[in-house]
Amino acid sequence: MIIDCGRCAGRSGECRGCLVSALIDTPDGIADLMPAELRAIEAFELAGFDVELLETPEPPVVVPMLPRRRNVA
Repeated sequence: MIIDCGRCAGRSGECRGCLVSALIDTPDGIADLMPAELRAIEAFELAGFDVELLETPEPPVVVPMLPRRRNVA
């Protein structure tokens, strides 16, 4: 099967409802998930839950601590 979006009659902005764009476009964050995480999301969706992916927070900044000096007399 060859799909040519350039010759599509509905190309004038109705691509959001197109099956091809639904198959090609992935929501933000989905591409970075592991297979087990995708299966868990699918299980929640099949159970009737509304699943929403949230932004992953930036990791905390690690500040190196200098070793304590011991004054020995």
